[in-house]
Amino acid sequence: MSEKSMLLDVDRYKFIEEVERLLQGVGDFQLDNFRDLEVQEEEKEPRELVSFVDRQSEALLFEGLTPLFPEAEFWGEETGKRGEADWMWLVDPLDGTTNYLNHLDQFSISVALLYKGKPQFGAVYKPISSEFFHAFKGVGFFHNHKQLIPRTGHREFRKAMLGTGFPYRSPDLKDPFFTLIEDLMPRCRGIRRFGSAALDLSYVAAGWLQGFWESDLQPYDVGAGLLFLEEMGMKATNHKGEAYDMNVDRMLVTARADVHTELLDRVSHHYGDKDLKF
Repeated sequence: MSEKSMLLDVDRYKFIEEVERLLQGVGDFQLDNFRDLEVQEEEKEPRELVSFVDRQSEALLFEGLTPLFPEAEFWGEETGKRGEADWMWLVDPLDGTTNYLNHLDQFSISVALLYKGKPQFGAVYKPISSEFFHAFKGVGFFHNHKQLIPRTGHREFRKAMLGTGFPYRSPDLKDPFFTLIEDLMPRCRGIRRFGSAALDLSYVAAGWLQGFWESDLQPYDVGAGLLFLEEMGMKATNHKGEAYDMNVDRMLVTARADVHTELLDRVSHHYGDKDLKF
């Protein structure tokens, strides 16, 4: 269990209720426009898509989160960081935009509340199934308001289901990525690429995936998920085994401790001494 949150003096139940209601409302807006052929997409960068649904979702989150915790500034994927306050809302309004615009239902909303860059609260909502993951630092990790308990016992690597994401943002990492895939395939139970890192990390924390690695994730992709992992005692490192820093490291390797040892060994073998820093 992590250290106690600086948010423990708030009415946690009311706070969670209001966050969940807000995310449900934003999720309903997304579902209203889902599989609508009239939704126009733009390309911010190669394979980095955005639409009015992303932008309007972020605007709704800004309007709803700001009065909920007025001390916090706002940092969203689409609008960037507003201010440099100690408290900061970190938001990905639609994690899995490419899935969404291609009418695939694996997408989510991710929000985290940071204090001096450290997550104190996190929530991830999957609109298509109305699943709500959340955590307060030092209180535990919850799925649909049921607290999940860290798994005990040993998990053999050959029984581990792993998640990942393709290195679209990093052509320099294409070769080690695919040689690593080839190496891991006969060693583990399977490898999945779902397309929403916020959900991937939620699944690792819940124990539904036993490990995950990906390059070039941004803070808004992982802010909530990192707290989930911490609350469940999962290891989260860079490819050299050092504690993962979402503002610095280009590579995240996370898993339950017994699986992390071998996953990190294979990742570090293929990525070698690359300086994977932003």
